[in-house]
Amino acid sequence: MPLPFSDEDLLLAVEKSIEKIKPMLALDGGDIKLLGIKNGKVFVQLGGACVGCSAAGNTLKYGVERQLKIDIHPDIEVINIPPGYEDQWEDIAMQYEGEQGSNG
Repeated sequence: MPLPFSDEDLLLAVEKSIEKIKPMLALDGGDIKLLGIKNGKVFVQLGGACVGCSAAGNTLKYGVERQLKIDIHPDIEVINIPPGYEDQWEDIAMQYEGEQGSNG
């Protein structure tokens, strides 16, 4: 289900929500960077100690995505772009767009 806002409308709210999360990640030596928003999906890059950490997936789902769902909308989705691929996040986002288009 598409979100009831444009990607531009989401940007400020997502930035504010991520700023709330950063101190929690920093406690464990981690970091997060917002790469962009495409079709209501939020593309971020976990950094610092989060890279290679076995708990990074849980951090993304139950920390970052959960906070955005609480602050913004329950259907928001967060996708982590691995280090080295940040310049290609928009290409990666297009792959997610294709998945959504199939009404099986």
